[in-house]
Amino acid sequence: MPNSFGKLFTISTWGESHGPGIGVVIDGCPPRLPITPQEIQAELDRRRPGQSEIVTPRKESDLVEILSGVYQGRTTGAPLALWVRNSDQRPSAYDEMADKFRPSHADYTYHVKFGIRDPNGGGRSSARETIGRVAAGAIAKKLLAGLGGKNLPGVEIRAFITQIHDISIPPDAVKSFPSLVEVEASPVRCPHPATAAAMIERIKAMRSEGDSVGGVIECRVRGIPVGLGEPVFDRLEADLAKAMLSLPATKGFEIGSGFGGTRIRGSEHNDVFESREGRIRTATNRSGGVQGGISNGEELVFRVAFKPTATILRAQATVDVAGRTVELMGKGRHDPCVVPRAVPIVEAMTALVLVDHWMRHFAQTRSFEI
Repeated sequence: MPNSFGKLFTISTWGESHGPGIGVVIDGCPPRLPITPQEIQAELDRRRPGQSEIVTPRKESDLVEILSGVYQGRTTGAPLALWVRNSDQRPSAYDEMADKFRPSHADYTYHVKFGIRDPNGGGRSSARETIGRVAAGAIAKKLLAGLGGKNLPGVEIRAFITQIHDISIPPDAVKSFPSLVEVEASPVRCPHPATAAAMIERIKAMRSEGDSVGGVIECRVRGIPVGLGEPVFDRLEADLAKAMLSLPATKGFEIGSGFGGTRIRGSEHNDVFESREGRIRTATNRSGGVQGGISNGEELVFRVAFKPTATILRAQATVDVAGRTVELMGKGRHDPCVVPRAVPIVEAMTALVLVDHWMRHFAQTRSFEI
């Protein structure tokens, strides 16, 4: 199903950018998980618009409502339905776009595929759809945090920005697992202060010029056991790639050494095994925590590339629905760079993949004693 994701822990999102609201139904959530609206809201607040001067000024509180699946503060095992009402819609800003296709946007392909489209804010193709993913991801994160066992922190997921346009964090500047405080210290969500300051100025410059820029998010996960991943078609990195590339504006995914690994020899690239801390570990982590499509117990490390925002406040040549050459000036409220608000979305999709694979792993390997 095109609007659903996951096999055992399944989400289905619904709603449009300028419709009444955005929601998600979660099926397969284990019962008795303590959960509050405030826990979900904390994640939604990280992705909401209007949170800083470098994102869209659209004013939305994005307050979550739990419609079903929770009783006396705990999940019941029934489907969870969550939704967020839209309150700051301005469809008039998209009147011109009803007949003209925005360059590099989903307008043309949606129009041809379905024969009808909602031009207001991009409708279903808007990144506002990701509200449902982040809300569901908050529940997945809560599940993962409780899987560490006695005196262990559980699974921790941390995404952060390493590049905006041509400004990048210096190599090896973030060697240790960054804290949430370090990431959230800057509105650009880069844990390297000097680089973050330069990134912010670049985004501001693009906004003043009516232009946009993209960037790269790195995500690290620790506390994952050996064994997650279902070869051959549902390898862990394959499902992570699908999850990330399903996000609006994504254009690339790499794990571990990624494309850089093509420039070194096998003797340099191999992660040598060793005994450390009472278990088998690898001396390096160029595999990014996955070998043979299965997690190896090391830190999961991958990166996601985001293109510049397609809708820019500049006149551009395009065509209309009749194929005539026309000019289109972008209107509305748009992020000059989508990457800062994409950080919690990347974390949410990571959590959804990991919970689903955790459940699949235990269903296959722990359900029967043979």
